[in-house]
Amino acid sequence: MSDKVLLDYGSGGRASQRLVSGLFLEHLGNEELDRLNDAAVFTLSGRTAMSTDSFTVDPIFFPGGDIGSLAVHGTVNDVAMMGAIPRYITCGYIIEEGLPMDDLERIVASMGEACRHAGVHVVSGDTKVVPRGAVDKIFINTTGVGEVIADPEPGGDRARPGDAVLISGTIGDHGLTVLGTREGLDFEAKVESDSAALNHLLVRLVQELPDVHVLRDPTRGGLATTLNEITVSSNVCCELVEDDLPVRPEVRGGCSLLGLDPLYLANEGKFICVVPEADAEKALAIMRADPLGTDARRIGTMTDANPGKVVLVTRLGGKRLLGMLEGEQLPRIC
Repeated sequence: MSDKVLLDYGSGGRASQRLVSGLFLEHLGNEELDRLNDAAVFTLSGRTAMSTDSFTVDPIFFPGGDIGSLAVHGTVNDVAMMGAIPRYITCGYIIEEGLPMDDLERIVASMGEACRHAGVHVVSGDTKVVPRGAVDKIFINTTGVGEVIADPEPGGDRARPGDAVLISGTIGDHGLTVLGTREGLDFEAKVESDSAALNHLLVRLVQELPDVHVLRDPTRGGLATTLNEITVSSNVCCELVEDDLPVRPEVRGGCSLLGLDPLYLANEGKFICVVPEADAEKALAIMRADPLGTDARRIGTMTDANPGKVVLVTRLGGKRLLGMLEGEQLPRIC
């Protein structure tokens, strides 16, 4: 194959076949994908969760991850947030002519590793190559399906007054990392993305707790925006305690320097968990027993005081209303 992606690789002809067999199947291949049929055939029992997402992150490589692993993690996590075991994903690639073949192989290899770690199979895919300038390097779409094991399944409309609000770890890591890499910023301390597949931890959580009310990953718009979505859907108020919000010192320092608020920065390896008060400590113990949840903590409580609002109790004891993100704080963050 050429050392760069050519338009011929999207033609459907011999060049396309060489790309599929020599690169995609090498890293993503499995019994179903290797058949190269027009569609995949698989079996799921009971209720099914499905999610789709497109990834355009810039830059395509960043500390802690790349667009390939991110495309797997993002979709696997979305399916798992419904109390489901992710099983299969599809991948669609839109590639700019001229992308170095080494970069493409690095991305696909990263996807393969992420799939194996998450325990999912790529069963269908598509590749398009477009002329230079039509896209920026590479865009990836992934769709995931999984078997729902939680009954009832978590949902953004199921938070209730008195529920405990938990977070699985520190916030703002991914957003600040991507911004810093994109702009060539040199922070005093190393920052890196938290991109990770959360499904194994989430499966344990819903298996061991009878009724997890809400699971959400605070990606674009960050923690504050996602909590606003939950409070509106559930018609409750979320009261956060500022001193309890986990933010790494290097992230806090970088945000202070750039005038950013970590509450609104994207996360790609954290989740919000809303459970009845009686289950809060058990939920935290389950989360902290996993490497991806060691920094889990309680950050607030759902109340009926101001339905549809998120209120921050500040270090000085005052209260500040946290609205949804206005505009695009950081474009192309995922």
